[in-house]
Amino acid sequence: QVQLVESGGGSVQAGGSLRLSCTASGRTLSSYSMGWFRQAPGKERESVAAVSRSGDTKYYTDSVKGRFTISRDNAKNTVYLQMGSLKPEDTAVYYCAAVASRYVSQRASDYGYWGQGTQVTVSS
Repeated sequence: QVQLVESGGGSVQAGGSLRLSCTASGRTLSSYSMGWFRQAPGKERESVAAVSRSGDTKYYTDSVKGRFTISRDNAKNTVYLQMGSLKPEDTAVYYCAAVASRYVSQRASDYGYWGQGTQVTVSS
């Protein structure tokens, strides 16, 4: 079992930046590929970014390409999501998730472990 805790959310103005962190306990993160998802009010949860357990492969949804960067530090058991040029439409609860696979996945159903989420609010 792995427990995930997100941090770093908050309120920023459009154009601003935030860095989300997801720290794991219970198991080493190096065994898991990781993903960041988000869910806005009234919308389905969507994949934002994912990184393989080695860090070699990364995925980004089109709407965040060039603005967000996913990274991981297996020594610190932490995954990050650096978010820049934030837009009001990025407002959502952001979740990190882990899947015991070496491959990245965009499907929420593939992930067996989830954090509680952290709120990101971007004002115009």
